[in-house]
Amino acid sequence: MLLGIYYDLVTGLIAGMIKTQSVAVGVIARVMAGESLTKVLQETWRSDTTLTPQQRGAIQDISYGVFRFYSQLDALLRLLSDRPVKDRDLRYLLLVALYQLQHSKASSYAVVDNAVSALCHLAKGRNRRAQGLVNAVLRNFLRQQETLLLQAMADETGQYSYPQWWIQKLRIQYPQDYRQILDAGNQHPPMVLRVNARKTTVNSYQQFLREHGMEAEIIRGNAIRLVRPVAVERLPGFAEGQASVQDAGAQLAAPLLDAREGMRVLDACAAPGGKSAHLLELSDIELTVLDNDAGRLVRVSENLERSGLTASLMVCGDAAQPATWWDNKPFDRILADVPCSASGVVRRHPDIKWLRRENDISRFTITQKTILDALWQILAQGGKLLYVTCSVFMEENRWQMEEFLRGHPDAIVLPLPGVSTINGQLLPDSLHDGFFYTLLHKT
Repeated sequence: MLLGIYYDLVTGLIAGMIKTQSVAVGVIARVMAGESLTKVLQETWRSDTTLTPQQRGAIQDISYGVFRFYSQLDALLRLLSDRPVKDRDLRYLLLVALYQLQHSKASSYAVVDNAVSALCHLAKGRNRRAQGLVNAVLRNFLRQQETLLLQAMADETGQYSYPQWWIQKLRIQYPQDYRQILDAGNQHPPMVLRVNARKTTVNSYQQFLREHGMEAEIIRGNAIRLVRPVAVERLPGFAEGQASVQDAGAQLAAPLLDAREGMRVLDACAAPGGKSAHLLELSDIELTVLDNDAGRLVRVSENLERSGLTASLMVCGDAAQPATWWDNKPFDRILADVPCSASGVVRRHPDIKWLRRENDISRFTITQKTILDALWQILAQGGKLLYVTCSVFMEENRWQMEEFLRGHPDAIVLPLPGVSTINGQLLPDSLHDGFFYTLLHKT
């Protein structure tokens, strides 16, 4: 009987890894075709309800890991194969297995053997030659792992796992810091929470976490970092709105805007609503929440409701065209968290590195300029506008601000109290992602 139980357990584990590898291949294929990794994973969980929590965790880790180290894994595959692997599923399966062999705790023999089986699962009728290729490539990697890694990292794209244009742009713009920026983008992000000041204090919530066996450190303000990340649904008090997940760098926005009681405040490009909620947690304001996507506004509404907060007005509209939604009453404060390349948050969204193109940057800068010019017109005299991006590229940040100031003599840059930046640029590090902030005063 015990032998039968052991056999069933082993069989289940093998089948589980085969499915994990197969599903991960499908996820990677869809993302490389142009879809967002976050969206693809969400749709995968909805479409396949048979996936266990362990399988979901493994699929997510593999998918993120492959995109985090994509060009290095690709360089290894090129070194290991005599000719380019043109079969899409075969190629992505090899990248998945190479990632597992290098970065996961799974046993090497299980990764190799299950990858061979997964190849048959992905498409019926795979010939023995393809199975032999998978076996040979992966076992060859295990035999020469150290040497092959050195060879793969001889090239910059293999060393840093970014597109060459991305590396070059950062090297020119940040000659002293570009290596640190690139390395930070390949790390696992910290899990930082924002404690809801209307429901509890940061010290009380820290103690609340300890009572549930979770250690955390206070960073600044209401930001607290979990020593060991956990699933959101396991956070004590989360469903009751005591805390929300929000990067420590993103948590700077609401305090910097200095929105005081009774002020008319606009959160432009507001989804998913973390900064909107933070503004309402800090002060009783008349908040207008704006986004051009009705579906994303639903998510904002849900986030506010969970935290026990309510915006004065929620509007589906284009921040660049206030005439279509504005009531002609100037705002005292405007948060302009504008669309950008998201180059400062790649450790949370590693697919961005491979979905972005260099010419996308100029497109974003045009959108940013249009939004800035439009929002400036509806800001009250004496009011403040906080310009925010989650980018590290100067075209979207410092240079964008310099151009705006040349064209708007009534704009004055205010200091950012208590925040250490490089000309407004917050570079990614172990505690926060990369953000850019400029606080403008309308004279």
